[in-house]
Amino acid sequence: MKFKLNLRTKKKGQSLVEFALTLILIMTLLAGAVDLGTAFFIFIELRDAAQEGALYGATAAVVDTAPLGKYNGEPVNTAAIEARVRQSSTSPADLSNVTTTTVTVEASNPPCSGGSMKVTIRYNYTLTMPLIGGILGTQTIPIRAEMTDTILKPSCP
Repeated sequence: MKFKLNLRTKKKGQSLVEFALTLILIMTLLAGAVDLGTAFFIFIELRDAAQEGALYGATAAVVDTAPLGKYNGEPVNTAAIEARVRQSSTSPADLSNVTTTTVTVEASNPPCSGGSMKVTIRYNYTLTMPLIGGILGTQTIPIRAEMTDTILKPSCP
């Protein structure tokens, strides 16, 4: 009894297996690139929002009730700065969502011209591709942006 093997059929099966394995690898790399690109875009968005809050705080967020713009011991209006930061973006990172976004404001003491205003934003980015989360060991990536600006108003007493 002679058996004749069809080598052409074997090669087709081998090609299909190789294609399936490389397709999985290529799709995983593509999914990682999409998530990494989105995370980088969100970082830039957070940095811009922190800059917006620091600039607003440097020019207008100190409660100023004294005449001629002199500082009279009033505190920094952190609620106004935080509101300005949270209103600066809703997509792709929704900064108005208090469960995923934390905004902290720090000012020099006393908060008057020449001092510093620092705004820090922390955001938890949830990965869109579940396979990447399995590889990294977590489904969320913490992203942090911080911006410091020089206070321009009011003048120190």
